[in-house]
Amino acid sequence: MLKVLLVVALIAVVVWFLVRLTLRRLDGGGTSRPRVIGPDDDPDFLRNLDRPRKPEDD
Repeated sequence: MLKVLLVVALIAVVVWFLVRLTLRRLDGGGTSRPRVIGPDDDPDFLRNLDRPRKPEDD
C-alpha cells in the first residue's frame, strides 16, 4: 500500500512540474516580477534623507 501511495505522489509531482512549465511558456516565458528593494537600498531615498523637509500645514 505504501508503494502505491509513493508512486501516486511521484506522478502528482511530475504532472505539477509539467503543468507549471507549460503555463509559463504559454504566459510569455515566465516574466519575472520586478525586484523590490527596501528603502535602505534605494539611492534616491537615501539622497532625500539629507534634504530638509517642508513644514506641513495643520
